[in-house]
Amino acid sequence: MKSKRPKVLHEIAGRALVSWVVQTALDAGAARCLVVVGAGRDDVERELLSRFWDRVEMVLQPERRGTGDAVRCAIESNVELGGRLVVLYGDCPLIPPGLLRDLVDRSEHAGASLGLVTATLADPSGYGRIVRNGAGDVQRIVEDGDCSRDERAVEEVNPGLYAVEADFLREAIAQLTPDNAQGQLYLTDVVELAANEHKVVDLRGNMADLIGVNDQADLAMAASTRRRRMAEELARSGVGIADLNTLYLDAECEVEPGATLGANVHLRGACIVRAGARIDVGCVLTNVVIEKDAILLPYTVAADSTIGEGAQVGPFSHLRPQTQLGPRSKVGNFSETKKTTVGEGSKVNHLSYVGDGVIGEGVNIGAGTIFCNYDGEQKHVTVLEDGVFIGSDSQLIAPVTVKKGAYVASGTTVTRDVPEGALAVSRPKQENKEGYATRLRARLRRKKTP
Repeated sequence: MKSKRPKVLHEIAGRALVSWVVQTALDAGAARCLVVVGAGRDDVERELLSRFWDRVEMVLQPERRGTGDAVRCAIESNVELGGRLVVLYGDCPLIPPGLLRDLVDRSEHAGASLGLVTATLADPSGYGRIVRNGAGDVQRIVEDGDCSRDERAVEEVNPGLYAVEADFLREAIAQLTPDNAQGQLYLTDVVELAANEHKVVDLRGNMADLIGVNDQADLAMAASTRRRRMAEELARSGVGIADLNTLYLDAECEVEPGATLGANVHLRGACIVRAGARIDVGCVLTNVVIEKDAILLPYTVAADSTIGEGAQVGPFSHLRPQTQLGPRSKVGNFSETKKTTVGEGSKVNHLSYVGDGVIGEGVNIGAGTIFCNYDGEQKHVTVLEDGVFIGSDSQLIAPVTVKKGAYVASGTTVTRDVPEGALAVSRPKQENKEGYATRLRARLRRKKTP
């Protein structure tokens, strides 16, 4: 991956690769989930325990001695393991839970010691090859580095998914030896031990579901596949999606049927989009709740905020964390909010900044208004009570309160509280100098003439 981060912690759709695999196992019905960790174990444990709590157990593999050794560590860590064990790789984030259920069901129905998934690749380089006997039964798996010329030409490969009877696996693991090109204990050698007892079944899978991530290109391709699947699922549930290929959706987001998402919309973290909400092209939202019938016009950016029912934001607006927009409120184009509550029906019109504000209901904030909330050391609050009108190009020097129904004239700098129903105005007296502009232009033209 060319990264200091452990590979399995790289993310697609806001979730680490290993978390996708664990979730798949749990969704498939796994009663317990053991995760074998080695390098980067603290970070991997932190990720999994924060997401799954006691539904996962960590197992340490002290040395990297191969896949067989990793499974041995898991078995020896818990002697109570029984029944059928499913073995998965931590870097395969696209496996559908249904495939695991089918593999377990087929293995149990056949009474087989081991079941595995196979797939076909036009270029099988890097994968272990499936070797079958004359009857067409799986006989063994040969790792890529150990293949003969004939075996290297085989296109049926081993993606690494197994369902194994616990007692058999415990006995087979004890028989593994590092007699191979890598000098490691191969889990794949267990397949031949099971085949010798005629107790192997196989299930054909789609390699698009089984691909592992080994570099940044694989990660990007897996992310694209996952996004497309999530978009299709939403569309079939009743969400309007302008372009299935350009919806960027994290796994923890929730979008209700009846919502509409434009092209190139990014929903990150744990966004919630209610029915009837419309999010137009290019919006980037992180941990935002968009209530029913709200409208986000193009290129709105918002984080850790709530947009009330029927509210309108944008275009080109920025809602910074802790913004709370009430029902039918509005934040206009090129405006910015931060840690501010906007009451029902209030409007923050274009080219304004409101930070650390408490804005009541029915308030109108004209273009170019600034809440001057920072004195160089601390942030201070501006309060606008219900029905206040703020004229364009006004500055409110916090802490300050404009009382109910008061009016702030355009161009005013407010430095102290404005009483209820009052007019605040602070402007220099206008002076018109008759003929001055005409004389100025003439003087400038004379200077310009050679």
